[in-house]
Amino acid sequence: MTHYQKGAAAGIAGLAMALASSAQATEGGGSSYPMGAENYMMGALPPPGLYSLLYANHYAADDFRDDDGDSLPVDFRLRADVLAPRLLWVTERRLLGGQLAFAALLPLVDLDVSLNGMHDSDRGLGDIDLTAALAYHHSPTLHSAVGVDVIAPTGSFEAGELANIGRNYWTVQGVYAASRVDPAGLNWDIKLMYDYNFENEDTDYRSGQELHADYALGYGVHPNWVVGIGGYAYKQITGDRLNGVDIGNEGQAFSIGPSIKWDAGDGAFVALKYEREFFVENRPDGDA
Repeated sequence: MTHYQKGAAAGIAGLAMALASSAQATEGGGSSYPMGAENYMMGALPPPGLYSLLYANHYAADDFRDDDGDSLPVDFRLRADVLAPRLLWVTERRLLGGQLAFAALLPLVDLDVSLNGMHDSDRGLGDIDLTAALAYHHSPTLHSAVGVDVIAPTGSFEAGELANIGRNYWTVQGVYAASRVDPAGLNWDIKLMYDYNFENEDTDYRSGQELHADYALGYGVHPNWVVGIGGYAYKQITGDRLNGVDIGNEGQAFSIGPSIKWDAGDGAFVALKYEREFFVENRPDGDA
């Protein structure tokens, strides 16, 4: 196999960000997608076959930012741990010049939240993410993929609870990803996403539409090692709506941190990343 074929997708390093942020008092503080989840090779899918992956994450936040980016005067603490198996099937079928692929991600979440002396926790299966995509290999180093994700409200949710591991609404996400993969040179990756959120029927709350991107930049210092940085950029582009009325709560955030990938050379790799969040508005402010 060529070097881009040795990994099915980048390791998810930020799954708990979205799952944990559903624990806020308002739904505008969270997202269905785990911001910063992807890492190296996010746009490079493997050859036809069935692949299994396992992602792990710890996310912690002790601050919540308001519309001006200032800390809210609350005693806030959030901790989330996630294990998420993912099954990826790259088919033999070609459509519009690309390889047709499907994936399913099943996040197992342990969430703990405290707010002004109140405490709540929950654990179990979060919201399942189902993917259909087309993968393209433009050269030995340049690869891309385009697809649609559907995030289903399978996680538990109860209105008024601090800790909910599900969002209780459907999200449809358009995705474009591209990767330059070179074990002896420059590596860069970007994954652009647009989220269309449906209404939470239990609360009559509809989170706004979201535009965001995961990114990675690294250099191959050894045939088995890539080192660099990674993170995400996020901007909510429409306000939240409660009972049909626009109430604002538009969030934004940016994260960055060191990232490293080790390729075992036999079709398996491990990616590790630490990210710190900055320029946060209407969201938790923490690290993963």
